[in-house]
Amino acid sequence: MTIAADDRTRCAWAGDDPEYRRYHDEEWGVALHGDRALYEKMTLEGFQAGLSWITILRKRPRFREVFAGFDPSVVARFDEGDVDRLMADAGIIRNRAKIEAAIGNARLVDAMADGELDALMWSFAPRGRRARPQSMTEIPATTLESVAMSKALRARGFRFVGPTTMYALMQSTGMVDDHIVGCWRAN
Repeated sequence: MTIAADDRTRCAWAGDDPEYRRYHDEEWGVALHGDRALYEKMTLEGFQAGLSWITILRKRPRFREVFAGFDPSVVARFDEGDVDRLMADAGIIRNRAKIEAAIGNARLVDAMADGELDALMWSFAPRGRRARPQSMTEIPATTLESVAMSKALRARGFRFVGPTTMYALMQSTGMVDDHIVGCWRAN
């Protein structure tokens, strides 16, 4: 737990960084729906693999700009020239495999019926409420649900959707609520 200058007790990972605190307070654990919004989270979580989330948060405005607001129908039309353009952009994470996965994943989302990605991903949200974690050490890196979500997405051809990445997505989109006991956001 951490207590900030505003006297709010937060999950320890929120720390003192204002952007992290804002993300913790306003986004993390809040139910997020919509194919476009979930495609964005999937993409950003994929780019985060191996890096810290604060790096992604700080670069998110530029990601949104260069990935056409994460509109899957626009990103699906990106070509090799766009990959080269993105690889040259220091404002994002310049990893060719992740960039190509983001484009390939957009093509898969674009080919789905409206609402299909949302329904698919939310179908893996755990039913019922589990015990709220007492500390960060009680928060798992993966769950049976995140493993199943990862397998289902991979079977459809999605990339950079491993079980750990999908659990982080489940946390960030409110499919699970891992705010620890004592955090002001814990309900």
